[in-house]
Amino acid sequence: MRHIISILMENESGALSRVAGLFSARGYNIESLTVAPTEDVSLSRMTLVTRGDEAIIEQITKQLNKLVEVVKLLDLSEGPHIEREMMLVKLKAERTHREEVKRMADIFRGKIIDVTDTSYIIELTGDADKLDAFIKAVHEDLVVEVVRTGPSGIARGAKGLSI
Repeated sequence: MRHIISILMENESGALSRVAGLFSARGYNIESLTVAPTEDVSLSRMTLVTRGDEAIIEQITKQLNKLVEVVKLLDLSEGPHIEREMMLVKLKAERTHREEVKRMADIFRGKIIDVTDTSYIIELTGDADKLDAFIKAVHEDLVVEVVRTGPSGIARGAKGLSI
């Protein structure tokens, strides 16, 4: 099962490598990883996506909680949450395809953020299914390059990740 683990950790050098090292030492895979400082510059929030059964996820969370830098941890998959991913996609947009590409961007509520004579770069935000659907809807010969952030998430309701 896919799990989104949100980690509040001290914003210091080496913290990210210790988390990655914990996963590699135990043979666990990280599907995506995002990290950025929070409103408190001494703390960072890491969002990590991994897969495993309940026993593996329990082991991962126990090991993460042992790291000195980890202040608090929350498995967002255990309750209601919102997740979003951002994608930048460069599409061929020569004369014959420009209108089609623009129409697809509009349908998926994407923003054309760069225009050249031969291409458009489109920014899309949404859940992974929406981004996958956009890629499938656009003719595969038009796709030049795709960059995705992986999901960021936040718990719904009163539950949150703060100290």
